[in-house]
Amino acid sequence: MYAMLISYKNLTVKLFMSNQSRPLIAYLALGAVCIIWGTTYLALRIGVTQFPPFLFSVMRFLCAGPILLGFMLTVGKATLPGRKSIFNQAVAGLLMVTLGISVVGWAEMYVSSGLAAIICSMMPIWVILINVSVNRNERPTFPIVLGLLIGLSGIVMIFGEHLSDFSDSRYTFGIAITFLANLSWAVGSVWTKKKNDHTNPFLNAGLQMFFGGLFLIPLSLIFDDYSTIHWSGGVISALVYLILVGSVAGYACYLYAVKKLPMTIVSLYAYINPIVAVLLGWLVLDEKLNMRIGIAILITIAGIYIVNKGYQLKDVWKAQFSKS
Repeated sequence: MYAMLISYKNLTVKLFMSNQSRPLIAYLALGAVCIIWGTTYLALRIGVTQFPPFLFSVMRFLCAGPILLGFMLTVGKATLPGRKSIFNQAVAGLLMVTLGISVVGWAEMYVSSGLAAIICSMMPIWVILINVSVNRNERPTFPIVLGLLIGLSGIVMIFGEHLSDFSDSRYTFGIAITFLANLSWAVGSVWTKKKNDHTNPFLNAGLQMFFGGLFLIPLSLIFDDYSTIHWSGGVISALVYLILVGSVAGYACYLYAVKKLPMTIVSLYAYINPIVAVLLGWLVLDEKLNMRIGIAILITIAGIYIVNKGYQLKDVWKAQFSKS
């Protein structure tokens, strides 16, 4: 028993020292992502319901990417990386910007901004499942399985409030597309974490947004209806906000946090985003929000938290006892 207490004490000290050593700026960047990206679902919803969705994202990222790149190459005095690194950024841009963020925006033509954010809150679960599938020795523990079941039960409760909407094939399609886009974002995040250990995260953000915007052009040509182009105050405001705040500031903060912090900690932003998005959707767009949906959101977030915490503790205890 005494040996176990000593082991636990040493583990606690190591955890505390590890947390203290992580840079404060990285945590501040993560905090910014938690709030900023919660607001982007509302801005996206406003934009894509009044403007061709892929064209809207093309303009967003082909403005935001060069702005951040220009700033880093001039004021930041950064230099462009080699071809291999640029290729890695292009792949990340395809997965995260083109097939991730922009496809979620396209799906918001059919689903509410709050519901899209709730589905995207499952990103930490995707990250853990990807890590487990890559490393065959990583088997899900009981807390991970329990958290998965709790989180999915919350999602089912939320969908239970929208059963009548499933009669609309476009709504069902929007739900499916949002899940796939969220999975693509998670794959891109894992790719970014593994491929960009020694490169500038802000320069990477600019490159990813630029390439993501380029890859969106053929999607816009194929799927967008340009006859629906309608410039309004709402569209312009949403576009400017998404370029400067949601993309330049938010995306740069995210990649900085990804580089400096463990991916499981960075994925915590997904717990806050849906709360911000649901509240804003209810206040601004009069989207549905009641006690049942509120409880379901908390259950979903609790499940994701249990999964994430179970995964972190599994790694910590494994590292501790492998040395003993």
